[in-house]
Amino acid sequence: MGNERSMINKNSHTSQSMKAVCLLSGGLDSCVTACIAKNAGYELYALTFDYGQRNSREIKSSFSVASAIGVHEHRIVKLDLSWIGGSALTDVSIDMPERGSAEEIVYNKSIPISYVPMRNTVFLSVGGAYAEAIGADVVFIGANEVDYSHYPDCRSEYFDAVRRVFHMGSKRGVEGAPVGIVTPLIAMSKAEIVRRGMELDAPLDLTWSCYSGGSIACGRCDSCLLRLKGFHEAGAEDPLDYESGKV
Repeated sequence: MGNERSMINKNSHTSQSMKAVCLLSGGLDSCVTACIAKNAGYELYALTFDYGQRNSREIKSSFSVASAIGVHEHRIVKLDLSWIGGSALTDVSIDMPERGSAEEIVYNKSIPISYVPMRNTVFLSVGGAYAEAIGADVVFIGANEVDYSHYPDCRSEYFDAVRRVFHMGSKRGVEGAPVGIVTPLIAMSKAEIVRRGMELDAPLDLTWSCYSGGSIACGRCDSCLLRLKGFHEAGAEDPLDYESGKV
């Protein structure tokens, strides 16, 4: 928790800031991130992106999570990226990969077809602009570079680069007080994220992680497998039901 606090302070203009924009997908990581921000004393302005993802179930979850956490404001941003293509998350004609275990994801270093071209860059640009407009000092995002699918826009060096963009390309930046980007989960394993969520009494039962499931999560896509791995290694039971059962 000490590292978490130092990261918030490091990425914030001031640790006394009352407003923070939080990118809230409705998934496990974004839920825990929002709870971390709330616990740090921020008034949360949540943004959920309806970007043409093939399974919009997570958007429904974002409403439930935002309500349970008690965010100050929650906006759904319609920003269709499906016309760009190139991702199984936004193009239903591309098969969603299914794997036998989470280890296959961790040890396979190739960027998967579920990568959405420059998605975090688009989301952070909107989040940073919104933060500047409402006077929020930071944008929280639940990115992670330990148990993840090797997305290039989930690495710490990527976020350092975007922080420089915020500094150089905004009114607040040139005036010496750029909007910060906080990534409290960046160096945590999925098990550590689950444990931190439980410590904060995060509504993990309201979250949704599946890339392709319907009313029940598939349990076979990368996101499901990493989530199940995290709960298993944390010694906790995932509250969601899965088509393939639980590990």
